[in-house]
Amino acid sequence: MKKQLISMAVAAMLVTACGGTKTTTAEADQIDYTVEQFADLQILRYRVPGFEDLSLKQKELVYYLSQAALEGRDILFDQNGKYNLAIRRMLETVYTQYQGDKTTSDFKNMETYLKRVWFSSGIHHHYGSEKFVPAFTPEYLRQLVLSVDASQLPLAEGQTAEQLCDELFPVIFDPKIMAKRVNQADGEDLVLTSASNYYDGVTQAEAEAFYTNMKNPNDATPISYGLNSRLVKENGEVREKVWKVGGLYTQAIEKIVYWLKKAEGVAENEAQKAVISKLIAYYETGDLRTFDEYAILWVKDLDSRIDFVNGFTESYGDPLGMKASWESLVNFKDVEATKRAELISQNAQWFEDHSPVDARYKKEKVKGVSAKVITAAILAGDLYPATAIGINLPNSNWIRNEHGSKSVSIGNITDAYAKAAHGNGFNEEFVYSQTERELMDKYGDLTGNLHTDLHECLGHGSGKLLPGVDPDALKAYGSTIEEARADLFGLYYVADPKLVELGLTPDKEAYKAEYYTFLMNGLMTQLVRIEPGNNVEEAHMRNRQLIARWVFEKGAADKTVELKQKDGKTYVVVNDYEKLRHLFGELLAEIQRIKSTGDFESARALVENYAVKVDPTLHAEILERYKKLNLAPYKGFVNPTYEAITDANGTITDVKVTYDEGYAEQMLRYSKEYSSLPTQNN
Repeated sequence: MKKQLISMAVAAMLVTACGGTKTTTAEADQIDYTVEQFADLQILRYRVPGFEDLSLKQKELVYYLSQAALEGRDILFDQNGKYNLAIRRMLETVYTQYQGDKTTSDFKNMETYLKRVWFSSGIHHHYGSEKFVPAFTPEYLRQLVLSVDASQLPLAEGQTAEQLCDELFPVIFDPKIMAKRVNQADGEDLVLTSASNYYDGVTQAEAEAFYTNMKNPNDATPISYGLNSRLVKENGEVREKVWKVGGLYTQAIEKIVYWLKKAEGVAENEAQKAVISKLIAYYETGDLRTFDEYAILWVKDLDSRIDFVNGFTESYGDPLGMKASWESLVNFKDVEATKRAELISQNAQWFEDHSPVDARYKKEKVKGVSAKVITAAILAGDLYPATAIGINLPNSNWIRNEHGSKSVSIGNITDAYAKAAHGNGFNEEFVYSQTERELMDKYGDLTGNLHTDLHECLGHGSGKLLPGVDPDALKAYGSTIEEARADLFGLYYVADPKLVELGLTPDKEAYKAEYYTFLMNGLMTQLVRIEPGNNVEEAHMRNRQLIARWVFEKGAADKTVELKQKDGKTYVVVNDYEKLRHLFGELLAEIQRIKSTGDFESARALVENYAVKVDPTLHAEILERYKKLNLAPYKGFVNPTYEAITDANGTITDVKVTYDEGYAEQMLRYSKEYSSLPTQNN
């Protein structure tokens, strides 16, 4: 639950363009960062500056870890829905094997649908979690499926192509079947109404009771219950199917382990080797105590230049916030850019001590806060194609308290967004006046990066749970509350004179750029990501709306923040930035209290009252204004391609990175080379 996703205000500043150019790392400054655009998505490239300066051993390590990352792709597809692999493989067969007319609107619409399935690792929107609506008919798709060689289709034993259509078409076309990947609607059974494949045959009440009965309230070092398993009911018995070698997803996990063992052999040092070895042991046993041991070793490895995440990590995809989706990120430290993050982390105790929250909920001693800016080498699983711009791990509260955490900002991803962004009319359309636009132009990049650093480096690591409080006490509201807590920490401190004193901001005016951007996003512009009539579902979007709506309401009497009309359009206006900071501090204090005490009812009230509902009139206006800009509200990436160069003996002599692969080309290659799971995984 520790990701910082790019805000709507930043994401919307990307240009729309198509095409790409062949290049190597040496020519990367000339690459075309935009690849293509379809539906509500724009595909970008990112470069990997500094890769050519790594040693051969480090390049080899990156290569092996990248292979391990890509081998987990099918796991996420299956986690996101039990029919996703079958649907993807059926559509890929049609896309590549169909011999008929591929220029018709029906085929183009089917192609777009497949591209969306690739992007979201399934049939539900990667962000909003609602099911896609196909722009073609079942009859047309059936015609395509029946026209290709049936032996190439993902048929179960004894199944015909007709029967495959009968099985999958209701899932694709019926809006009532598996309507949401993650349902967060208050008052509904969140397990039964969510299409994600983390539970089978159990209700929400049964799932909560199962894990409550497992927990020892006196355990000061609890494991992350349910993190790496599917909870099922078979023959009347509720039990876990663990994701491990020899268990569920073993075919993919065995290949991940194969490449991790290769990586272990070229580790930079003994500490890193121990990390990889412990991760392998965790994959081989599925033991969550071993996972905690791995997490502690990983947190303590601060000297390695190369780093990575590989495994079942974030719980946003589970409606109960317990089970983790599979993801991987391979990266190396950007030494120069890291100086900013290190300066923040070196002052962690000062920030904790001066936080506006109650002293009972503060850490007496902040431990092990490490921060750096990284260069992503490969994105995979739940970090691909859409990715976070900042990550703070591990998620275990007791490990964070006793051993610390690692916080990263992904520099080359942020840079790719910036490189792809040119004057596209977004600020001119939504920012109130030239005063605010100049403020954002002057300080926006700087304060945006600082907010991310504060969010990740310190926000997630701040505060503490009171003794005996269950880390899962906030249940379905936990992710939203946690993201709001970290965002508020960053917002409160980005305006602090301490940042000027440390040389992180140039003057006392800079923070206003981030305040305005955040309020505009939370009150208005992130609504372009919501379909008309829908509520806000995703945790990060709920977090931003919660904060923005709360301060808007609480500051209404003083007109701290207003929504003003100008030329028939709605704009955000901040009248008092100092009062706004005070309100951010008040809300941070309350949300930390909720987190520290496990106050479920207060969490529920905050989220339901401020974070969920959408003003339909304002929503319609924002959608109409945004539509005229011809922008895509969501961005994702194609990965670089790594090629191991070997001599006659098979010894790696170099690793070459290129940037010329297209979106469909990459997705089809991944499906061919990294697709080891069976179509149905039970």
